[in-house]
Amino acid sequence: MNSLQKLLSDSYLWAEGVATIIAFLHLKGLKGKYWRFFVYFLALVFVCEAFGKWGGVYISFSKTKYYNYFVIPFQFIFFYWLYAFKSLNNKKLFWTLSLLYLLSFIPSEFYFKGSKIIFSFNYTFGSFILMVLVVMEYYKQITSSDIINFNKNRMFYVNLGVTLFYIGTLPFWTFYYLLVEYKQIWSIYFYYFLISGIVMYALFSISFIWGKQNS
Repeated sequence: MNSLQKLLSDSYLWAEGVATIIAFLHLKGLKGKYWRFFVYFLALVFVCEAFGKWGGVYISFSKTKYYNYFVIPFQFIFFYWLYAFKSLNNKKLFWTLSLLYLLSFIPSEFYFKGSKIIFSFNYTFGSFILMVLVVMEYYKQITSSDIINFNKNRMFYVNLGVTLFYIGTLPFWTFYYLLVEYKQIWSIYFYYFLISGIVMYALFSISFIWGKQNS
C-alpha cells in the first residue's frame, strides 16, 4: 500500500473504534431494545479487525481463514438477523437465508477454491443475500407512512452504510483476480473500498446520534 492507502486503512479501523465508542455512549438508552446488540456487534467487529491488523505480531495465524471462516460470516449473519428477523419481522426469512449462506461454503470449498475468476464464492453469495435484504429494507422505508421522518430512522443510516460498503464493493471482491490485472482500475476500487468503509462507520455513528427506534 502507498502512504495514502495506509492512512485510509488506519482511518478505517479508527472509524470503527469511534463508532463503537459512540454506540456505547448510547447503550443506556437502548436497554430492553434489540439495538443494544448492534452496539456489541460494533465492539466485536472492532476487536476482530484490530486483531486481524496487529494480532500477527503476537501469534501466527492465517488471515484469509480468520476472515473467511469467522469475521465475515459473523458480520453477514448478524446483518441477516438485523434486517430479516428484526426490521422486516420475518424469522423464517432469517433462518432460510442464514442456512443458504452457510451451505454456500460447500461449493466454495469444492468447486470455486482456487478459481481465478470468482475470488470467494461464499462472500459473493453472502453479499448477494445482503443486497436482497437491503432492497427489501428500502422498499419498507419508502412505503412507510413515516417516510417524512426518515432522518430519524436508525435503520435508514445503517442501510445506507451497508449499501455503500458491502453492496458497493461486491464487484471488487467478486472479481478481485480479474481486476488485479488492471492496476489502475483495481487501485481506484481499493480506494473506494477504504473510503466507503469509513463512511459506513460514520453513518453507523450518526444512526445513534440522530436515529431513533422504538424497539
